Amino acid sequence: MEQSPAPFSEIGRRARDLLTKDYNYDQKFTFSIPSSSGVGITATGVKKDQIFIGDISTQYKLGSTVVDIKVDTYSNVSTKVTLVDVFRSTKVSLGFNIPDHKSGKLDVQYLHQHAAINSSIGLNPSPLLELSAAIGSKDLALGGEIGFNTASSSFTKCNAGISFNKPDFSAALMLTDRGQAVRASYVHSVDPANGTEVGAEMVHRLSPYENSFSIGSAHKVDPLTSLKTRFSDNGKVAMLCQREWRPKSLITFSAEYDTKANNSVPKLGLALALKP
Repeated sequence: MEQSPAPFSEIGRRARDLLTKDYNYDQKFTFSIPSSSGVGITATGVKKDQIFIGDISTQYKLGSTVVDIKVDTYSNVSTKVTLVDVFRSTKVSLGFNIPDHKSGKLDVQYLHQHAAINSSIGLNPSPLLELSAAIGSKDLALGGEIGFNTASSSFTKCNAGISFNKPDFSAALMLTDRGQAVRASYVHSVDPANGTEVGAEMVHRLSPYENSFSIGSAHKVDPLTSLKTRFSDNGKVAMLCQREWRPKSLITFSAEYDTKANNSVPKLGLALALKP
């Protein structure tokens, strides 16, 4: 539904993407093989210091059913089965990990013209329950989320937020960390033709009393090259350069420097994504 609100998790997404998306300070390689037959395979490898972590995932689509299977370097197997439109505007997902027999989880998403509801329940004797909802429209949305751990009889989440979105700007205000922090963000499109955006996020924590902020920007040097920058009040400065060197294949270089740390060594990262 084009005019329905996005799920609660999407509130503030545009600012988060501007400030954090694609920043990577390790060596990462991704190789994806799409298929018109409904089967796709993706291999991912990440080198952190001297440790290499990788996984292979495959996705199979048949009608309204999608099956995702992923195997990592520690022989863990995660599986997710998604059924779209089981009921009208409803999506149901069942996920579980092997060998963890207590990892089963059932997710249900319902989209209405003026509401988006997501729920999740762990499939074990002491499940984790989560529920989020957003009401409004594509432009203006108000929502909240709660999470409850039945094992400890305690709330793990209790957040709320409101967002206002237009093609040239996006603003969001959220109460997070179970009411212990207020997060405000704003993104403005300065030059849509060149993909130039600027944005900022400020966080006010009630306990302990402290404030923090980050500002960032994005700009397309040419149709195939993008630059991003970020500055935070803790003195960390970051930049990113991404190049589409062939259709759907990207190479991304990231760097971060802590201006307040003595003898600080810049963090450097390189990510290569290949897609035939």
